[in-house]
Amino acid sequence: MPPEPADHVSGLVLAAGAGRRFGGPKALARTPAGAPWVALAVRALVEGGCRDVTVVLGAGADEAQALVPRTARIVRAEDWAEGMSASLRSGLRALAGGPAVAAVVVPVDTPDLLPSAVARVMRRARPEALAQATYAGRPGHPVLLGRAHWKPLSGLIRGDIGARPYLIAQGADLVECGDLWAGADVDSR
Repeated sequence: MPPEPADHVSGLVLAAGAGRRFGGPKALARTPAGAPWVALAVRALVEGGCRDVTVVLGAGADEAQALVPRTARIVRAEDWAEGMSASLRSGLRALAGGPAVAAVVVPVDTPDLLPSAVARVMRRARPEALAQATYAGRPGHPVLLGRAHWKPLSGLIRGDIGARPYLIAQGADLVECGDLWAGADVDSR
């Protein structure tokens, strides 16, 4: 099989958590108009330039998989109860066999994410890159993880902390996106 172009970037939606503060799995959440958050995340990643999208499910996975667009790949994080780190590890492990030079990661609880924010962060894509969107200087999503960081990051993350300490320690590029949208995630109904 011929190698893929060097600009292949995959999208990764983290949607495995139980959503305790939210009142249930966010993978099942919908906008007031009825649009599934998971479908909105997939669309933002694709329209922002990701070649493919993987959705990591855990809590409520049986119900949530029906909300995932058919164009996206579904991966189950069997250890989802461990926290965000389990979702991220499962997603990166699933992407490792593919051609992507980087992954753009978003949590499912950013239903207002714009493709333009994805595209702006994606401009940094290369295997050794790390980039994080910021909103008026406040860190947020999307996050770009170059392939060279997938294995070391997966070995370090634990619990519900995610990649933030790694991004800080490695000096991730900060990409201001506050002119595009507020960058807020949704923690309560």
